[in-house]
Amino acid sequence: MVDLRQSRDVPQIMLSVLFLAIMIIACLWVVQPFILGFAWAGTVVIATWPLLLRLQRLLFGRRSLAVLVMMLLLILLFIIPVALLVNSLVDSSGPVIHAVTSGAMAPPELAWLHSIPLVGDKLYAGWHNLLDMGGSGIMAKLRPYVGATTTWFVGQAAHIGRFMLHCALMLLFSALLYWRGEQVAQGIRHFAVRLASKRGDAAVVLAGQAIRAVALGVVVTALVQAVLGGIGLAISGVPYATLLTVVMLMTCLVQLGPLLVLIPAIIWLYWSGDSPWGTVLLVWSCVVAMLDNVIRPVLIRMGADLPLILILSGVIGGLVAFGMIGLFIGPVLLAVSWRLFSAWVNEVPQPEATDNTLNDVQNLDSKS
Repeated sequence: MVDLRQSRDVPQIMLSVLFLAIMIIACLWVVQPFILGFAWAGTVVIATWPLLLRLQRLLFGRRSLAVLVMMLLLILLFIIPVALLVNSLVDSSGPVIHAVTSGAMAPPELAWLHSIPLVGDKLYAGWHNLLDMGGSGIMAKLRPYVGATTTWFVGQAAHIGRFMLHCALMLLFSALLYWRGEQVAQGIRHFAVRLASKRGDAAVVLAGQAIRAVALGVVVTALVQAVLGGIGLAISGVPYATLLTVVMLMTCLVQLGPLLVLIPAIIWLYWSGDSPWGTVLLVWSCVVAMLDNVIRPVLIRMGADLPLILILSGVIGGLVAFGMIGLFIGPVLLAVSWRLFSAWVNEVPQPEATDNTLNDVQNLDSKS
């Protein structure tokens, strides 16, 4: 019997795959500087697309006018505040680093150690023995850590410059996506259908829902609480309000809330004798903390009910991997992956729950 099947040309297949891999890597290498900016713009556009369509209906159906208004809103509500925040952060961190490295900060007395039962007097005596040895010995031990901290802040200056570059790219790509959003979305869905048929199209839709959920449920809520909390800190006269606002933004992003920063500020105001402003900040902090309970239910109904560990890992991992822009991209990447994984797992029914699961497993092993 003659085998009419053609033999596979293995070298040809291997060379074809190698050529395609080289082309893909080369293309990614070329567009690598723009990937983060485009991803950020995609997140912004997907989250605000319903607003664009509403503006377009109000502006006589003119897409150009709607895109212009959206770009002005992005500049006024996002780019300018972020630029001012970064500039104030750099200006505020400089004096702190100089005060630490120059030795201008005197060690505290820590008189409150006396109030600790049993060991308070010994701790106080030990601390002052270190002070009596001279500040040079203490600073000699702390200098490596101070130097490392200074080096870290210098490194962050490069991240801040890169962050501003990504802001500019985000504006450019956002304008393009607003202008041709339908065509881009259709092209992505067409590619997904080519890869995995209807399941690929469903995966793209799920990814869009996850992006909008994170943008609205995590980032927007955190920005609102951080900005309002920062305004309260600035009005109350708390020093380094900008630095504390940045810290508050991070605590809100990881779902710890603004009170982690606001409560110590309130205690400091009362401790320093500024009771009226401490009371004002206390009331304002209650309002800012309650916003989460007001906004969160609405956003949960829009699909923002994501695991806390996922958001925390996305914020911290994104910050380490991508710098400041990772605060926004990290949770989005993990949320999209989580939604796709969850949808894939839920395609099959769950196994029946039994009290003797280990026995069932052993019975299956014995039958096999």
